[in-house]
Amino acid sequence: MNYAQIKKTDIANGPGVRVSLFVSGCTHHCEGCFNSETWDFDYGQEFTEETQEEILGLLEPDFIAGLTVLGGEPFEPVNQRALLPFLKKVRKRYPHKTIWCYTGYLLDGQLWKGSAARCEVTDEMLSLLDVLIDGEFVQGEKDISLQFRGSKNQRVIDVSQSIAQGRICPFEL
Repeated sequence: MNYAQIKKTDIANGPGVRVSLFVSGCTHHCEGCFNSETWDFDYGQEFTEETQEEILGLLEPDFIAGLTVLGGEPFEPVNQRALLPFLKKVRKRYPHKTIWCYTGYLLDGQLWKGSAARCEVTDEMLSLLDVLIDGEFVQGEKDISLQFRGSKNQRVIDVSQSIAQGRICPFEL
């Protein structure tokens, strides 16, 4: 997997100060995407063990609330397979920090059901997330007043509650 960027102190993609990892590769190609260069799976740099250690170090300070993964598309199967071992490390080393993830796929429509996004690690990756912002960016529903999302169709989901209840449970902002 490649990644496009690491933001060391991000305040736009989740609550508090966060470290954000922008992965490369996306097949959605949403009109108006703010990060279209990340559609290319070969864009950016290789996501190596050294990169993972760098991010783990960036997460250490107490003022960092957690990690946000976005892109590109973290739930492209090739990206899921690369991210899963890393997210396990994050969860083990920093159990009290939150993990947020952005995806164009719908949790209940594509990630829980058979789709091109589902693979052998999807359920485990979902289990490591605290919050999932799902749904493709829709230019016609763009709303800059929304918190932590770009268009009205996107949902901010409490993943553990949704898994436990078998239905979408909104995250209370």
